[in-house]
Amino acid sequence: MGTREGTVSVRLPREPIVTCFDRRDLGLLLLRVGTGGVLAAHGAQKLFGWFGGGGIEGTGQFMESVGYAPGKANATVAGLTEAGGGVLLALGLATPAAGAAAAGAMAGAAAVHTPNGFFAQSGGYEHPAFLGLTTVGLSVTGPGRISLDHALGHSVNRGWMVPVALAVTGAATALVVGTRNKRARQVVEGPE
Repeated sequence: MGTREGTVSVRLPREPIVTCFDRRDLGLLLLRVGTGGVLAAHGAQKLFGWFGGGGIEGTGQFMESVGYAPGKANATVAGLTEAGGGVLLALGLATPAAGAAAAGAMAGAAAVHTPNGFFAQSGGYEHPAFLGLTTVGLSVTGPGRISLDHALGHSVNRGWMVPVALAVTGAATALVVGTRNKRARQVVEGPE
């Protein structure tokens, strides 16, 4: 019987090592479920109007007003990314892609809140920045052993998937936010 800070391993005769979960696995589970739940709720606001949200119609009008056009398409993508990424993170499934996608959505939200400063109390980007950094951290760290990724042998949670998911999401987010920022500047400055 060997031990490693909070982990106990037992070698059974002719059987593989059976390892108990340690506190890191529990911590990652709590972080995934909490962050994923918040993201899924935000996505449900956009998609279905739940929890006081605007649904596709209301969110689409808002998206259009802040430069994300066409509004309904952007509302749908943001809602699916937040809800889908949140659920996948909570389950610990396809963690690199789920975390990267959610981080991209949060970067888009942060772009809208940036003119208001950092703190959320003044309408700033504090909340989306925190969620985005948390989801990137989960992508990089992985879901822990209390996850569907672990139960499925990490078939959709390979090391190479982390940089690929983050790079693809980063490029797509830069394109979408860049287009939005250009559109927003034209509204303020007038057409060229």
